[in-house]
Amino acid sequence: MTELAEHVRQAWMVDTHEHMQPEQRYVDEGPDVLVDLFGNYVAADLVSAGATQGAVNALLDSTNADIEQRWTGVSEAWQHCRHTGYGEATRSVAREVYGMDEISVAGIEAAAAINRQLRQPGERLRILRERGRLDHIQTDDMQWLCAPDASGPDFFLYDFSLRDFAVGVFDPQALAEETGIEVRNLASLDAGLEALYARYGPLAIAVKTQHAYDRTLLWRKRTRDEVAPVLTRHLRGEELDVAERLCLGDWCLDRGAALAAAYNLPLKIHTGYYAGNNRMPVDFIRPGNLCALLAEHLDTRFVLMHSGWPYDAELAALAKHYANVWVDMCWAWSIDPHSNVDFLRRMIHSVPLNKIFAFGGDTAWPNGAVAYAQQARRGITRALRAEVDLGTFDESEAMALATQLMSGNQYACFDLSGRRATLRAALAGEG
Repeated sequence: MTELAEHVRQAWMVDTHEHMQPEQRYVDEGPDVLVDLFGNYVAADLVSAGATQGAVNALLDSTNADIEQRWTGVSEAWQHCRHTGYGEATRSVAREVYGMDEISVAGIEAAAAINRQLRQPGERLRILRERGRLDHIQTDDMQWLCAPDASGPDFFLYDFSLRDFAVGVFDPQALAEETGIEVRNLASLDAGLEALYARYGPLAIAVKTQHAYDRTLLWRKRTRDEVAPVLTRHLRGEELDVAERLCLGDWCLDRGAALAAAYNLPLKIHTGYYAGNNRMPVDFIRPGNLCALLAEHLDTRFVLMHSGWPYDAELAALAKHYANVWVDMCWAWSIDPHSNVDFLRRMIHSVPLNKIFAFGGDTAWPNGAVAYAQQARRGITRALRAEVDLGTFDESEAMALATQLMSGNQYACFDLSGRRATLRAALAGEG
């Protein structure tokens, strides 16, 4: 192993994006071995490879003790996708966690004891920190609440979710219960949003929205006269059509972006590829659809996620042009490992180096996050090794660059010290 490869393997890495399940759920409810192996994005590859959704659902039903029955329905599809990025990560968990060179019924049954041993209090943190060499993880649990996580307050950090507002489907009653502000008009909606930020902004590491799953990323500035009647209909409980939801969502996203800047929070936005199967309109997901929003909020730090794949060049162009845009390669290493090695190399030559975040796992369980982190480390090494071989820089500079991509840029963009101090104080106050 070269000195560069060893450096990337051992260096601490910031994980900017997970959907990590909480400690108690990890201990009490799963995952069993099959869910640990396949309860991530590889399930979508199984469907694309020909398995039925019913067979995949059965595979992930941990209440069924019949391992052979659960496995049989997807075993043929697995052979077709075992070499995809998702499949590569699954094979890594099978081999490194459960000692299986090939996934088999006997191997899965034998691994049950290992699985039970891992699902203990504190193991989630140990796996992520010690095996994954992760500095901390930033979790989107799709909630406003960003309370300190007692199982690791400095390690488990949380995003504030703006998704329902950006889609134009927020719950006025829930907002009133959370803030004490009854939404009657745009002024009170504005006040309610600000009250949410005031309560949870100091505890959050970032604001996050994945509204591209439900609407186009294309955004335009809305006037109060446009939005007011739409909000009135929403408050009456009337169903809004697509255009009306876009109108209300655009207004809320506008306000949410401004408040993110006011509370020193980067705004993370899902761009590019959808998880799942059979519902992705590619015109929704282009990062370039966000240009008007980026230009409107030059004081807001936008973190555009997932390399924008397959529109990665478009995303790089945004980061090169807009001073307020960062590129996050979270999840992308697993979607398309080969293309993202090339993408990182192209960004090194086109985008300022401080604008690139190397990794986020986008998983629910710790073993999956570690496997995706290992995948990212291999990709980072391949990209930098190729540049060293070309003479772009020497190995010493490559190692420094790796550290910058893996943790330095994230520490510069996110207020980690401030948020960690606030979380520790909040946890101490609860005690």
